[in-house]
Amino acid sequence: MIVVLLSVEGQKTTVEGEQVIAEADPGVSATMTPETTAAALKPAPTQVEQPAKIATVTSVPSPSPSPTLTVTPDQEEVDVVETLPAREGSSELIRYGVTGGLEHATSAFDDGLLFGSLLNWHVEVNPPERDIMFWQMVRTSEEGIRRTTWEEIEQAVQANPGSFWLVGNEPDVPWQDNVTPQRYAEIYHEVYTFIKSRDPSANIVIGGVSQPTPLRRAYLDLVLDAYLVAYDQPMPVDVWNVHAFTLREERGSWGVDIPPGMDESNGILYEIEDHDNLDILEQNLVEFRAWMADRGYGDKPLVVSEYGILMPEDYGFPPETVDRFLTGTFELFQTMANETGYLPDDGRLVQWWFWYSVYDEGLYQTGNLYDWSNEQLTTLGQTWTKYVSGGIEID
Repeated sequence: MIVVLLSVEGQKTTVEGEQVIAEADPGVSATMTPETTAAALKPAPTQVEQPAKIATVTSVPSPSPSPTLTVTPDQEEVDVVETLPAREGSSELIRYGVTGGLEHATSAFDDGLLFGSLLNWHVEVNPPERDIMFWQMVRTSEEGIRRTTWEEIEQAVQANPGSFWLVGNEPDVPWQDNVTPQRYAEIYHEVYTFIKSRDPSANIVIGGVSQPTPLRRAYLDLVLDAYLVAYDQPMPVDVWNVHAFTLREERGSWGVDIPPGMDESNGILYEIEDHDNLDILEQNLVEFRAWMADRGYGDKPLVVSEYGILMPEDYGFPPETVDRFLTGTFELFQTMANETGYLPDDGRLVQWWFWYSVYDEGLYQTGNLYDWSNEQLTTLGQTWTKYVSGGIEID
């Protein structure tokens, strides 16, 4: 269960799986208003436990028991884009990813939704038997890995060599993985060495922060610095990863709050109407790529592993607005390129992108690509498939 800090007529909204439950809670911050919180705060996409909120980086519990190997193996320099397993017809389709439950995603795929990559926030020993590249994820918390076991990870590694492995989901968000920078560095090291010792061809992906803003980059700076201090080497990252939402950064307000272990009271105070601003999205990604280069990771690919529209229609996001945002992001991701981009990909800034989501019957239905109730693509899903099928030659 995850408890989302929302104030709606004096109640706290609890998201449990796909069901929304209201609980009386007079202790919720009075600074939050129903007009701005009901759909703007972003809970976990699936049922998760909520770790305790950490107030300072100086209070970090002892590391969980390390897996078998604790020495980072040598990395082979590989061109990740060139080594991608190609979906039949075009490797370009792999760039177009979706997030969602396996049942929803495979049904949407079978009903005509064109996508080449899938992320469901889980470890799967047996991913869907479709022509889709499945991205594995190990969830994290201040206590260590969660929602999986080392045994399950080992089984999935052995069954799926060369997979992409994301370590954590929004460690910077209090009601998501909620991990302080020092602790995240430790957990990442454990997961990285465990997987690489068993499959050197695996691609290890850093956990995506909620948005590539200066505050979130400062959080990642602390992660990288902590790793260097703890292991006397730069943090090895095969693929860099961000989410690309535009949400308010203010302690106790709507949006994504302040990363654990940081004392700031606010970052960028985005407004609701900024949520679909393509100029903001583009600028944040340009600045993130420049930051990657400054930190010595300019030669690594970048995935946007989650983005989309979370706000409901009555907040100013009707279907036609969401359609424009979707196709606008496709144009951006395909064309954004400069000297800080990934050289094997013609300098493009982003190599893969994942929309949120295939289907969410809870708070965040605005971006649904598929209607599970009638087993048909939504209007947005039709827009997605029309765009992709028109721009990519599929055998």
